[in-house]
Amino acid sequence: MKNLMTYKDYWGSVNYSSEDEVFYGKIEGINDLVNFEGTSVTELKKAFEEAVEDYLVFCKEIGKEPLKPYKGSFNIRIDPKLHKELSIKAMKEGKSLNAYIEKKLIESK
Repeated sequence: MKNLMTYKDYWGSVNYSSEDEVFYGKIEGINDLVNFEGTSVTELKKAFEEAVEDYLVFCKEIGKEPLKPYKGSFNIRIDPKLHKELSIKAMKEGKSLNAYIEKKLIESK
């Protein structure tokens, strides 16, 4: 599991470089690359929060939507046998495959 921190609904990755003796990360889930770093956990957390604030200001200045847009669709590759089994289960419930899988994903949260 990846180490993450959160601030204002933004997620930041947390990594450590033993070579540089520094914690570092980036804001996840956005369309831009925004990095931050610190030599302690406290510094890293402060740098992450400052990076989020700077990113929000920058986006506002240029009129850009700051969060990565989620369209509500994604493609996955699965075994053809599983695809068939899921399609049949969906048909038996009178649902589309998408509706069936969405229901199962919601149930698994």
